[in-house]
Amino acid sequence: MRDHKQKQDQRHDHDHDHDHDHSHDRNHSEHQPKKHSHHGHHHHHGHHHHDHDHGREGNKTGLAIALIITFGIMLLEFVGGFVTNSLALLSDSGHMLSDAGALALSLLALWLAAKPSTARRTFGNHRFEILAALFNGVALFVIAAVIVVEAIKRLNDPPAVASGSMMIIAAIGLLANLGSAWALMRKGDVKNNVNLRAAYLHVLGDALGSIGAILAGAVMMAFGWYAADPIISVLVALLILKSAWGIITHTLHILMEGTPDSIDQQEVQEALLAIDGVTDMHDLHIWTITSGFDALSCHLQIADGKDSQTILQSAIHLLAKRFSIEHATIQVETAGIQHEKLKC
Repeated sequence: MRDHKQKQDQRHDHDHDHDHDHSHDRNHSEHQPKKHSHHGHHHHHGHHHHDHDHGREGNKTGLAIALIITFGIMLLEFVGGFVTNSLALLSDSGHMLSDAGALALSLLALWLAAKPSTARRTFGNHRFEILAALFNGVALFVIAAVIVVEAIKRLNDPPAVASGSMMIIAAIGLLANLGSAWALMRKGDVKNNVNLRAAYLHVLGDALGSIGAILAGAVMMAFGWYAADPIISVLVALLILKSAWGIITHTLHILMEGTPDSIDQQEVQEALLAIDGVTDMHDLHIWTITSGFDALSCHLQIADGKDSQTILQSAIHLLAKRFSIEHATIQVETAGIQHEKLKC
C-alpha cells in the first residue's frame, strides 16, 4: 500500500509540474538549456502513453479472442471445402488463413509498440502498428485476386458441389466471424486504431465470404446451378478489394506524414491565430505517429511586449482540448526574431 501511495504522490508531482516544464519546453529562448526542452517533452508524452497503453490492452484481448475463433473456423472450412468440393468454402478458408496471420501480426505489432522508446527510436515502435495494417491491406488484395482467378477458371466448367454440407459449414463460420467481430468491437478501439480496423475488416471479409457461401449453397440446392459458387466468390472478392483499398490508402497517408483525416489543418491554423497576442504563424505540420497519437509542430509569432509563456500555454491547452493533439512542439518568436531570420 505504501508503494502504491508513493507512486500516486509521484504522479501528482508530475502533474503539478507539468505545465511549468512544458512551457519551458516550447519557449524558444536563447538562454534556455536544451535539456529542459527534452524534460518537458518527456512529461507531456508520458501522459499520452499511459492512456494509449491502457487502450492497447483492450485491443490485445479482442485480437486474441478473434485469433482463436478465426483459426478454428479456418480449419473447419478448409476440410469442409475439400469434402464438399466448394470453391466458396475453400476461398473463404484461404481468406481466414490470411486473417489468422493478420490477427497474429496485429498482436505482434501491439507488443512491439508497447516497448519503450530508445535513443535511436525516440517515438518507440508505434509505427509497427501502421506497417502491420499496410501488410494486412496488401494481403487482402492478393487473396481477392487469387479468388477471382480461380473463380474464372471454374466458370467454364463448374463442378458439382455438396451444397447442403457447404451451407452448414458456412453458417458455423458466419457465427464464428460475428463472434470475432464482436470481440474486436467490444474489447478494442476499431474506430480509431487503424491496425485493429484492418484486422476487423479481415473478419468482416470472412463474414461476407460465409454469407456468400450460404447464398451459393441455397441457389445450387434449389436450381442445381453450380456456376453460382464461383460467381458469388467473385462478388465477395470485390467487396474484400474495396475494404483493402481503404486500409492501404489510409496507412500510406500516415506513412507519408499526411494530416490526420479527423483534423482540419485550416481550422487549427485559424484557432491558433485567434489567440490573443499571436500575430502570425508558419511551418505548421500535423501528422500521425500511430492510431490515436497525433503530433503537431509550428512557429508562432507574437506581438512585442506580450508574455510568451501565457500565449504558449493557451496554444497547448487549445490543441489538446479542441483537437485532441497532446504532442505539440511550438516555437514562439517575436517580430524582431523574424526580421533577423529574413536578414540572414
